[in-house]
Amino acid sequence: MSAANVAELLRREAQRKGLLAADDRAGADGVVSEAAAMAIEALLERELEVVEPDEEACRRHYAAHASRFGAGGRVHARHILFAVTPGVAVAPLAAYAEQLLLGLRCASDRVSAFAQAARRNSNCPSGADGGDLGWIVARDCAPEFAREVFDRPETGLLPRLVRTRFGLHIVDVVARENGEELPWEEVREAVQQELRRRSWVTALRRYLSELSAKAESEGGEVGVMLPIYSA
Repeated sequence: MSAANVAELLRREAQRKGLLAADDRAGADGVVSEAAAMAIEALLERELEVVEPDEEACRRHYAAHASRFGAGGRVHARHILFAVTPGVAVAPLAAYAEQLLLGLRCASDRVSAFAQAARRNSNCPSGADGGDLGWIVARDCAPEFAREVFDRPETGLLPRLVRTRFGLHIVDVVARENGEELPWEEVREAVQQELRRRSWVTALRRYLSELSAKAESEGGEVGVMLPIYSA
């Protein structure tokens, strides 16, 4: 499922729900407008039924994946950099980056999809390697990048763009080697966030399936092949 396909389906639904002006149009390259990006975010906030993980589910997840949560150490990360340089219009760039992030969060083969997106879009030399930064420690990064990556003990695709002095980043934490294992009390929130992210993607897949079926029944042209999400 392409990011543009997902965004167009959601853009049309935002219009139907009155969250976006009826005369809004997607660009020729499939990139939605800044207004549409904001409307889609509002739509998902309102419509997705995200199941909040309870204490028991969080503890089970932590027990099964304790090595993924900890402090210090190093991370294996990938990123896609959208450089912000003088003269760059930040708003449409951010809208495009958000649209791509949404598509990657739904990708069935995130490894392949991320690598392809990095090669096409990243302004970092790592883009040629699929965005792979290899194993890094906090001192290797800009402070604002390090805070987002190293202060979040979970792994996976970060749910929001990371903004640094260099621009906007889509970041995927592939793996961690933690300096020390933390007690449950200190990682509870991180575990909750990871399970909530999984629940969000499940809810999004269900919602897109409903919208796609509705579009087809109404004779629409937007069809969505839904992936099986893998964390």
